Amino acid sequence: MERIGLIAGNGQLPFLFARAARARGLEVVVAAHRGETDPALEQEVGHFAWVRVGQVGRIQKVFRQAGVTQAAMAGGIGRVRALTEARPDLGAVRIISRLRSFRDDALLRAVAADFESQGITIIAPTDFLGEVLCPEGHLAGPTLKPAQEKDVALGREVAVLLGHADVGQTVVVRDGHVLALEAVEGTDETIRRGAKLGGPGAVVVKRCKPEQDLRFDLPAVGPRTLEVMAEVGARVLALEVGRTVLLDAPALFAGATARGITLVGVR
Repeated sequence: MERIGLIAGNGQLPFLFARAARARGLEVVVAAHRGETDPALEQEVGHFAWVRVGQVGRIQKVFRQAGVTQAAMAGGIGRVRALTEARPDLGAVRIISRLRSFRDDALLRAVAADFESQGITIIAPTDFLGEVLCPEGHLAGPTLKPAQEKDVALGREVAVLLGHADVGQTVVVRDGHVLALEAVEGTDETIRRGAKLGGPGAVVVKRCKPEQDLRFDLPAVGPRTLEVMAEVGARVLALEVGRTVLLDAPALFAGATARGITLVGVR
């Protein structure tokens, strides 16, 4: 049976990728990150090995021994963990020594290039998961009000600038005021911070960086995001069409409707 590699982070995306690959008749070989990847993933794949953040050489060894020539990265790695608990091996040092910039995109592209030099092509997880990408238009909840439409437009404009700086993907806006920009804390804490400053009624915009390499770090949202929004009274979640992964879309749409949160896909 042909095998495919999976460099797994946190969340549900590794599970979705593994199931889609198995449905195509592929055996999945997983390099799972300690402290990030859900251990239950081991029950759904053929081969499973634990690694620590930064152990690039170990991941490559796992894949070479399994005969893997293609692999995908799926799931996030917490930025705080990446900063405080990384254990770079010789493979990582080899990559770092050639880098001029340590921004996310430059680092991930360098990692992909190094894998390819070892005979392992990094592919986009969405090559297997096109059906989970955000569609266009009103998806759930109340129809956008004119003021909310203006906040969505402002949030998208600011998110482009944020993406150019390779900082984050989420912007929180209310009544024409930018309340919070995502940095190292992640989406949920960005939403909480914005609502703390602006109160209930916030609009949350999430989109790709302008030069995003679709092989890694695509925006993803699931029911957990809605729980955080409901907790702080945020009212709108606007997502980029075709470049945002919807984790458990039926539950996402039902949850938005039940909580009165508008969910919209914007091109």
